[in-house]
Amino acid sequence: MRQDGFNYRFNPEACKTCAGRCCRGKSGHIWVGQPEITRISTFLKLNVLDFIHQYLHHTDNRYILQERYVDGEFFCVFFDADQIGCSIYEARPRQCRQFPFWPYFKSHLNELQKECPGVTLKS
Repeated sequence: MRQDGFNYRFNPEACKTCAGRCCRGKSGHIWVGQPEITRISTFLKLNVLDFIHQYLHHTDNRYILQERYVDGEFFCVFFDADQIGCSIYEARPRQCRQFPFWPYFKSHLNELQKECPGVTLKS
């Protein structure tokens, strides 16, 4: 996969071998807006208020997905370590759908290459 404005490409086949490094590791924020909150809560068959209470934190006037701290690293609340994947993949947030094509990585390619084995420089 390629995206205009990025000097790298992404091979999604690498996801099968990486153990979910994009969903675990250092703490980070996965921001969710109202359309995503509605989509995920519907997917989980929860009303919106229960979903917000169980799975989100409110920070900087926005919502973020909760994290779990396990064995020295942070896991997205929806990362299934047994299945090594996202338990809400079909309804995952936009930010997750856009990975690894985040503006931050344009100037932090070394960080991305350490995290994602599917990323290579465009030739």
